[in-house]
Amino acid sequence: MKELLEGFLSRLETETTPKEGEYLGDDGLLYCGKCHTPVQCRKELFGKMRILPCTCRCRQEEMRRQKEADEARERMNTIHRLKATGIQERHLLDWRFDVAEETDTIRWAKHYVENWRKVRDKNLGLLLWGDVGTGKSFAAACIANVLLEQAVPVLMTNFSRILNQMGAMYTEERYQYIASFNHYSLLIIDDLGIERSTEYAKEQVYAVIGERYKANLPLIITTNLTIRELRNPATVADARIYSRVLEMCTPVQVSGGDRRQAVSRQKQELVKDVLFSGKGGEVSQ
Repeated sequence: MKELLEGFLSRLETETTPKEGEYLGDDGLLYCGKCHTPVQCRKELFGKMRILPCTCRCRQEEMRRQKEADEARERMNTIHRLKATGIQERHLLDWRFDVAEETDTIRWAKHYVENWRKVRDKNLGLLLWGDVGTGKSFAAACIANVLLEQAVPVLMTNFSRILNQMGAMYTEERYQYIASFNHYSLLIIDDLGIERSTEYAKEQVYAVIGERYKANLPLIITTNLTIRELRNPATVADARIYSRVLEMCTPVQVSGGDRRQAVSRQKQELVKDVLFSGKGGEVSQ
């Protein structure tokens, strides 16, 4: 073993003949002509003083910058992959805090991501309920996009999509599919209550929520159902689902005007301005 190490060190030892960009110092070691720090060092190994290569300061800085660039590139690739799988409806990528009106809902949604580490550790889920168009899905998507930019695995989907994807699966495949949601640090289920109201559908909805419960991972759910409907379900199957949801997620009412109608009015005004300005045209209301 010693002979092998001796042979390795002998091959590693370097000559003191300067290469381009180097010079020989007074101590007999080679130095970098740019940063004037050594590219060789003396080390005593196995009873012999040896001249071995080392890294000069400017090369160390170059390696550091390269490592940071590689890490930044890998982080961006990771974020791109997470967004590609985590946001299944492309328009949701545009729902971000920087384009949001500063409402109470948006303020507490910002607090949620600002305190994400505590939210995750304490398994703090949310149930966003309210009328159609009040901004529940928008707030949830804002949360998802910020966390994805921080390379946090998030999945935002809905039970209709989940049930459609499970349709052609065998039992074992369904188990694996449901378990795969636990790869995401945060699961957001949009529009609870719009999925098919069949015994099979309700069983799978309960399985998804139950798996999240067992994994002790946070869940955000949005719904147009009222808190009264959630606390007084019409069927036993609904009671199982809503009871578990209310146990995992703190209800937060999202109120306000119908955001969709406001957007529609803005688009109508834009159409008037772009297409009919000065031409006497009208847009039907």
